[in-house]
Amino acid sequence: MSLTGELIPDGTKTKENLISLESEDYSYLSLSQNKFSGCLKAIVTDLQIIVKRDPAAQNWLEVLLCYPGFQALLFHRVAHWLYRLEIPLIPRLISYWSRFLTGIEIHPGAQIGKGVFIDHGIGVVIGETAKVGDYVLLYQGVTLGGTGKEIGQRHPTLGRNVIVGAGAKILGNIKIANNVRVGANAVILRDVVANCTVVGVPGRVVNR
Repeated sequence: MSLTGELIPDGTKTKENLISLESEDYSYLSLSQNKFSGCLKAIVTDLQIIVKRDPAAQNWLEVLLCYPGFQALLFHRVAHWLYRLEIPLIPRLISYWSRFLTGIEIHPGAQIGKGVFIDHGIGVVIGETAKVGDYVLLYQGVTLGGTGKEIGQRHPTLGRNVIVGAGAKILGNIKIANNVRVGANAVILRDVVANCTVVGVPGRVVNR
């Protein structure tokens, strides 16, 4: 059983899921989302993971119509695909309307892997250069933001199977490795190694 309640399906629990900070294999775009077929596959995986893991989800139609986290990701998948094609304005408009409808703000440039679940979702903010790995779970009020002191890659990178608790802030060009749990309302400003729990302000490791 994984540290995160087995958000990663059984068939993918391999050594590659336990990466170190030196590895770049966070598998953000494992479905090649710069192709529209990859975008559609990611949307299907997002839907499946919610139905499978959330006991409150009665069926796929309920998730499709009533889960703002899924709806925000659906909008984002399309906006990101257009963004990668360097189409002006339209991706930002999709992001804007998504925020209006769901209360979740995701910049179209953010790279988000498959099977990501934004639970409850209100107040979640994901910046332009953020990278979110496969099967990450984000609760309401989470910010993946910048510090205002960086250019280029200025937002966090999350590995696979990370859980980020409600209200947590992960700021700057830092890496959160696989299977990390970030406690509610924690503020993380430095890299975090794999398979640990981080809480507090500023964040500190309490369990490995």
